[in-house]
Amino acid sequence: MFALVIFLVFLVIALAGVPLMYALLATTVGMIWLNGLSHPLETIFLSFISGVEPFILIAVPLFIFGGNLLAKGGVGKRIVSFAGTIFGWLPGGLAVVTTVSCLLFGGVSGSAIADTAAIGSLVVPMMKEKGYEGAFAAALLSVAGTLALLMPLSIPFLVYAFISGVSMRQLSMSGVVPAIITAIAIIFVCMWYGKKSGCDTGGKRSSALEIWAAFKDAGPALIMPVIIIGGIWSGVFTPTEAAAVAVVYGVLISIFFYKDLSFGDLPGILLSSFQTSAVVLLVIGATGCLSWLMTVEQVAVQLAAWVQSVAHQQWVFLLLTNIALLLLGIFIEPLPAMLLSAPLLFPLARSFNIDMVHFGVVMTANLSIALYTPPVGGTLFVAAKLADAGIGAITKHLIPLMAATISMLIVITYFPSLTKVILWLFM
Repeated sequence: MFALVIFLVFLVIALAGVPLMYALLATTVGMIWLNGLSHPLETIFLSFISGVEPFILIAVPLFIFGGNLLAKGGVGKRIVSFAGTIFGWLPGGLAVVTTVSCLLFGGVSGSAIADTAAIGSLVVPMMKEKGYEGAFAAALLSVAGTLALLMPLSIPFLVYAFISGVSMRQLSMSGVVPAIITAIAIIFVCMWYGKKSGCDTGGKRSSALEIWAAFKDAGPALIMPVIIIGGIWSGVFTPTEAAAVAVVYGVLISIFFYKDLSFGDLPGILLSSFQTSAVVLLVIGATGCLSWLMTVEQVAVQLAAWVQSVAHQQWVFLLLTNIALLLLGIFIEPLPAMLLSAPLLFPLARSFNIDMVHFGVVMTANLSIALYTPPVGGTLFVAAKLADAGIGAITKHLIPLMAATISMLIVITYFPSLTKVILWLFM
């Protein structure tokens, strides 16, 4: 009952338009006051500070800065060109290229917003010129951009690893296959749309020489995730150190190799990155306060007892988790939704003997859908602005794309071996 009241109070405050950090703090203070609890308010302050103190969180601003560096530079353009030489001949070829480009750039940036903005600014004019509806282009970008959250440099993975204590190394390896099969499902929708609309029925295959030229041009950008991921997987450096390496590598290829940026561009990118990081870390701190209250009031224990009385089997618990996270994602962005729900779900998942690395992939795949679920969605708003399309028109084209991603979510949920393939190969 206490958990339900917390959720309802938070939902009312958040839907009233109160900024997320203040909504979380108001919920914490309000629940203490409404229930006449004796917790000193100084504890809230200490919980806030302890929530943002862990060393691993240094990686958050570094990954955001690295992603912004590559998004503002010419890396996205070269990745799109490379994907076009390989996949451009397929039906719906330009839409397929957009999906593959988002997947590849997601392995570099780790940010769905950066992924959508960088690739979208390049492909939207091309798609409109080809005859694609602007609303479809926006729908596709908003969905494909979230593939970044399942790729190894994913910021939600980093936060999940911090909360749960699982290995970021294992978690980053576990998301690759789910990201690829989700991309394949989206590609089938793109091919269907290209044939159905008649705007892009396919073309001539590129020659081996053209593919090689595009690969050489995109090579330094494509090598970046190999260096970063390989360093994490091999144990050469930690995720935090990997974030620093990503920044250094991003500066080197953007300024000295491609020469798309100059040193004069760095202060603006730094400021934008730190503003985004500050928002993320403030929300993490505020969520720490609410998590502390739920811990001391034994909300997880109460919820576990209720869930176990309803869900007697693992598959039922996973189904309820998916439904709950999809509903939560309608109102809340992925990071705060994860921070809010994870402390409640971890004990339950362990009680059903669910692997916590697999559970992290399931949670992230669930919450990534929140980014393009109307009426609230980060990639949805970015893509709508880039394509100059209305949310209503975009929603019509979102239906088949969401059907594809939710189908893959079910596959990922009930076939945990998919998240273990690369772990088995490398470990």
